[in-house]
Amino acid sequence: MTKIDVGSELIYEVRRSTVFLFKIAVGQTNHQRIEQETYTFDPMQNVEDCVVGLDGNRLQRVVVDPCTLKIQYNATVELTPDIEMQLDVQESNIAQVPSDVLTYLNPSRYCESDLLGRFAFEEFGQVPRGFQRVQAICDWVNTHLDYTPGSTTSTTTAADVLLQRTGVCRDYAHLAISLCRGLGIPARYVSGYAVDLQPPDFHGFMEAFLDGNWYLFDPTKLAETKGLVRIATGRDAADVAFATLTGDAVLKSSTVWATAGSINDANQGNSAVSTA
Repeated sequence: MTKIDVGSELIYEVRRSTVFLFKIAVGQTNHQRIEQETYTFDPMQNVEDCVVGLDGNRLQRVVVDPCTLKIQYNATVELTPDIEMQLDVQESNIAQVPSDVLTYLNPSRYCESDLLGRFAFEEFGQVPRGFQRVQAICDWVNTHLDYTPGSTTSTTTAADVLLQRTGVCRDYAHLAISLCRGLGIPARYVSGYAVDLQPPDFHGFMEAFLDGNWYLFDPTKLAETKGLVRIATGRDAADVAFATLTGDAVLKSSTVWATAGSINDANQGNSAVSTA
């Protein structure tokens, strides 16, 4: 069992009436439970809590008139992950994959698995199937990309990243997801908080569907899977942006944190971790 304290503070200068869609509150699964949380807006706002998407992501919709808006979120999360030995986790038979997982085999806005499928087979077609093959993909992405803040934009795709060989966490995840899908392995993007991430920020990582379960991977290797707390999941980053707005507002500052309150010391170094 792992307990993690997470939080974020966002400050916006709202210039005219703006509709915000926030995804900064952590999600709940069978293996991720919220012990306590607080969500405050200053000045106080009417907040509509929504559940959206295939995976039931939490979203807060807020209409804000001109002001300096401060949003604070804090939560304590208990993780009780499924832990398996990596060698025991095999690839799923696509003929038996649940119908709600099939969409994560398809290309999406940032993950052009149809364009990268041949490359994926050339590089990883002979790698032993299962958890090892997904880990090999993540290792390759980590080795062949340079982590360079500011090197990509909101329009950069996995194919772009493969060519330029640089990016940030979302780009690492997009490329690894695309290569998995190109091999017929369902994969999805996860936004969240990460313990000991430097510099602290919202983090993008991924899950692959193997042996009937979703398993966590972080191609950046900037955080351990046992310290990842999910906010939302989707086809790619377009589905899980921490803030989407319609109107006129500027983000003035953003502070994000995640600290481990208590962690089970069991060695997870060679383990496959699932919190779905």
